[in-house]
Amino acid sequence: MSSRKELANAIRALSMDAVQKAKSGHPGAPMGMADIAEVLWRDFLKHNPSNPNWADRDRFVLSNGHGSMLIYSLLHLSGYDLGIEDLKQFRQLHSRTPGHPEYGYTAGVETTTGPLGQGITNGVGLALAEKVLGAQFNRPGHNVVDHHTYVFMGDGCLMEGISHEACSLAGTLGLGKLIAFWDDNGISIDGEVEGWFSDDTPKRFEAYGWHVIPAVDGHDAEAIKAAIEAARAETGKPTLICTKTIIGYGSPNKSGSHDCHGAPLGDDEIAAARDFLGWNHAPFEVPEHVYQAWDAKAAGADAESSWDQRFAAYQAEHPELAAEFSRRLAGEMPDNWTAHVEGYIADLQANANKVATRKASQDCLNAFGPLLPELLGGSADLTPSNLTNWSGSQSITAEDASGNYIHYGVREFGMSAIMNGLTLHGGFKPYGATFLMFMEYARNAVRMAALMKQPSIFVYTHDSIGLGEDGPTHQPVEQVASLRQTPNMNTWRPCDAVESAVAWRSAVERTDGPSSLIFSRQGLAPMARDEATLANVAKGGYVLKACDGKPELILIATGSEVELVMAAAEQLSAQGKQVQVVSIPCTEVFDAQDAAYKESVLPSDVTNRIAVEALIADYWYKYVGLDGRIIGMHSFGESAPAGELFKLFGFTVDNVVATAQELLAD
Repeated sequence: MSSRKELANAIRALSMDAVQKAKSGHPGAPMGMADIAEVLWRDFLKHNPSNPNWADRDRFVLSNGHGSMLIYSLLHLSGYDLGIEDLKQFRQLHSRTPGHPEYGYTAGVETTTGPLGQGITNGVGLALAEKVLGAQFNRPGHNVVDHHTYVFMGDGCLMEGISHEACSLAGTLGLGKLIAFWDDNGISIDGEVEGWFSDDTPKRFEAYGWHVIPAVDGHDAEAIKAAIEAARAETGKPTLICTKTIIGYGSPNKSGSHDCHGAPLGDDEIAAARDFLGWNHAPFEVPEHVYQAWDAKAAGADAESSWDQRFAAYQAEHPELAAEFSRRLAGEMPDNWTAHVEGYIADLQANANKVATRKASQDCLNAFGPLLPELLGGSADLTPSNLTNWSGSQSITAEDASGNYIHYGVREFGMSAIMNGLTLHGGFKPYGATFLMFMEYARNAVRMAALMKQPSIFVYTHDSIGLGEDGPTHQPVEQVASLRQTPNMNTWRPCDAVESAVAWRSAVERTDGPSSLIFSRQGLAPMARDEATLANVAKGGYVLKACDGKPELILIATGSEVELVMAAAEQLSAQGKQVQVVSIPCTEVFDAQDAAYKESVLPSDVTNRIAVEALIADYWYKYVGLDGRIIGMHSFGESAPAGELFKLFGFTVDNVVATAQELLAD
């Protein structure tokens, strides 16, 4: 019969062997946290290796993702589809064991971690999703949503500012099924952390409203087990378990030092570690009795079967709720969705009014929200400006989590990474908002949504120098170009209410990546469209105004500048010029269209092209070419009313007309 130490040593051996074979990696954290992982995974974690996507599984997040061999060892040993050959391919091209855990590469990995602090923040999102989904669907005698979120994190996660944002909110919202383990080993890459990380971490988390269990020996299985039991017993607060560990435990000469943090131990030290641990097996060799002790497939199947029976009872008593629960977890749209949204867009076109697109966005939420209870909105303390609430919005609190709106506070980065956790959990379509300028605070979480291809919806208002008097600190210039250059991201900058509704529809229906919806502060005039033109809006770019014959000039714009180029086109047409106006609300969607359609919108033999956008100019060379012209920003903005700024920086009808005349005269 295997002892706990032997089972934990299997993690240590696999981790140091894989790092050594790869000639790179981080053996210290897996070796130091192996005892904690053994207790959690074998005594408490509710999961089914044969069905990693079982809805009511516990979620496990390795926030200190550089220690990825810890989770790979755990998945392998407990019976997931991750064989010993996969471990031997650690950090190799196209392997299922990349250097940091990557969502979608490895069954059982709940989220991509690596950028420190985002794993714990995703964990807050996962735990919040569990609490909200349970409040919405559980009924007396029927707890169909009832699972925990466990997070491992190190000193680096706690030093990152995002951990303050997320853990503060987790305490406020009373996420009692969130249990985090702090690997208090006192070591980071530069050495002993006491020179740069002297926080009283237990007091910090107590101040957040967490339940804190201090000074747990991370190498004492019974102490670890008692701490987890105490954490699970506290249902009103998230818990931080402070585990004191030795980094690289088992390495006689390098444990306790930064020498084992991020480099292979070396053959001689691995041999010494085997002797120290009593692990007398060849590299990547695990005895059968150890595998048997770790195997979680039977227990996992039993746990899922028990839940299936509970869900069947729930379904019998609450059939409509059960059907809605299943629909939402499957990510399916309601049956009447398509007819409803198409009717709404057609009505907008027929009854168009001048409106700021941030207000058009709120109108969309009022139109779509009643059909989509999975919409889970929020704002980083800018709800009255972002207009992200709607008539059916109900705030989520610690006492009542059955609502659909989260007040994130001034936490743009935390909001965005929490949204990713909500999306990863399933059952929700989260959207969260701030001013476009403050996307910069959240940039890495937005990138992580794109990297994981998660359909989080990022709402950004006050989209350009049109913001006006608040000045250049609040006026975005380069941000939309950055979003457009992000792989897997769809970035919509609509010009009126119709394009805003199409943008929302695209974001809500999307399943393979995030969307950024860019909305204006100022009112924008509605554009006239016939039925065919209206149908093309969803293609991301389309001919908004055609000319009688072959165009000699193409004007391209997005957002508030579409109205501007339409007025310029009218003047140029009156001068006898053949002018075509193209609106490109989403460059990524337009670029994905077939060649014939793109040619119909931007004929390759029409090289006289002008792009107009009150954002960074250089992005638009991909559409106008080196022979075209761009009216855009080449500097930051200024503090003044929007009309004065547009005139100052050349966003006027007169300037567009003059630029066109100059181009056509060349």
